[in-house]
Amino acid sequence: MNQMGQKIVAMIALGTLALVIGLGELRQAQAKTPYPSMAPLDQYLMDRNAEIAMARSAAPGAISRDADVLVLGRHGYETAVKGKNGFVCVVERGWMGPFDGEFALNFWNPKLRGPLCFNPPAVRSILPMTYKRTEMVLAGQSKAQIIEGIKTFIKKLPLEPGAMSYMMSKEQYLTDDGQHHWVAHVMIYTPLMDSAVWGADLPHSPVMLNPQFHGYPEPIDVFMVPVGRWSDGTPDLPAEH
Repeated sequence: MNQMGQKIVAMIALGTLALVIGLGELRQAQAKTPYPSMAPLDQYLMDRNAEIAMARSAAPGAISRDADVLVLGRHGYETAVKGKNGFVCVVERGWMGPFDGEFALNFWNPKLRGPLCFNPPAVRSILPMTYKRTEMVLAGQSKAQIIEGIKTFIKKLPLEPGAMSYMMSKEQYLTDDGQHHWVAHVMIYTPLMDSAVWGADLPHSPVMLNPQFHGYPEPIDVFMVPVGRWSDGTPDLPAEH
């Protein structure tokens, strides 16, 4: 084989090697990001009655039975049941999680279901973020566009003191792994602060800092406190997790 032929063979070999490496990296990226983009909308929707029941399971019946209940429709969340105590129960989808990092793997996971019941201050100052993110997602906007939209939106939405929510549903589906749910807990919303003020994430402290917002882009922190029982009063046993 002449010198030119050897060069051509070498170039083909290098190109093949680069292709193999590239495909390997692509497979690794896909494995790390099982949900790289939004699935068809129907996969995020639920039977209306099932969604109402799941939303109500976020809090004890003494709270949720008199709360407004939202369901996700093709154009956003809508009120399915009108309550009278100022609380609002809703099943959030994956796009209410972090935009980047390890906790963002399920951002587009169509199976995620996060039942929450917001108290009145959270209804006025946290729930609108759910409406806004969902509105932009259903409009087909990218993560970058949603982040910019939230940055503008949040300037007109001051956080009210006392905002909190219940997340005590056995029906949580927060991960494809294991039991799919996390622990029953309540969440308290605060302005951005040093988590040490709450003793969060320190050894044996029951308080944890949720990575949900943490300033990116919403300028709030979410502190979580396990409560040890589900909304129906049954124990949330550590062995289940």
